[in-house]
Amino acid sequence: MLGNCIENVRKSIPLVHNITNYVTVNDVANVLLACGASPIMSDEPDDVEDITTICGGLNINIGTLNKSSIEGMYRAGRRAAALGHVVLLDPVGAGASALRTNTAVGLMDEIRFTVIRGNISEIKTLALGSGTTKGVDADVADAVTEESLDGAVKFARELAAKTGAIIAITGAIDLVADADRCYVIRNGRPEMGRITGTGCQLSGMMTAFLVANPDSPLDAAAAAVCTMGLAGEIGWSRMQEGDGNSTYRNRIIDAIYNMDGAALDAGAKYEIR
Repeated sequence: MLGNCIENVRKSIPLVHNITNYVTVNDVANVLLACGASPIMSDEPDDVEDITTICGGLNINIGTLNKSSIEGMYRAGRRAAALGHVVLLDPVGAGASALRTNTAVGLMDEIRFTVIRGNISEIKTLALGSGTTKGVDADVADAVTEESLDGAVKFARELAAKTGAIIAITGAIDLVADADRCYVIRNGRPEMGRITGTGCQLSGMMTAFLVANPDSPLDAAAAAVCTMGLAGEIGWSRMQEGDGNSTYRNRIIDAIYNMDGAALDAGAKYEIR
């Protein structure tokens, strides 16, 4: 059951190295603490190899790139991969600029990622090596819907087979796939899109889930997606008159902090294809 995955995070307290964007770095740290993991943030090239060595997983997020952080991503990624650590790529805004696209594709060429997590537009960009997105949001034309679901599942499984990575596509319907199986997940609230960083938070948390569940990486990735979506549902149910997106962000983190395996198993909405 997926609930075991969050319980294993709380038992093992995995240390996760995050090279993430400065818009959401504090929220990523807090959501890792909320799920029972321990965060460390470093993107300085002269620091990252030592830092990632002492961690169990590396979360690379390209949301706010600069030349120094890009070098840090390559150096940390190579080191983490050489050590056999979990390495996640969050290609934020891939397709929105040449720098973002080329950085994400270049990282994939050099580093074997355990997981690649993004919205459908970002993931399609990586599959093609080029593309366009609406900023960091998925293009409407790319949205995974009930009508396009079969094709999207096939795409995710084929890309997983090609890259050797778990492919996690998040949106109104979430897909988490390896070459053989795909979780189709329907947790979450549309209001989560009004908060900056729920995807960034998920990437950090997903890295922790995989570190804590080395024998079941696909299930761990799916459990992280269900945890975030369920927290969005719980957080929204506790909103009061006068609350807004700032309060909602905190309620989501609080819901993760208070979630256990039984609650996750009871609230997770998924099927496997």
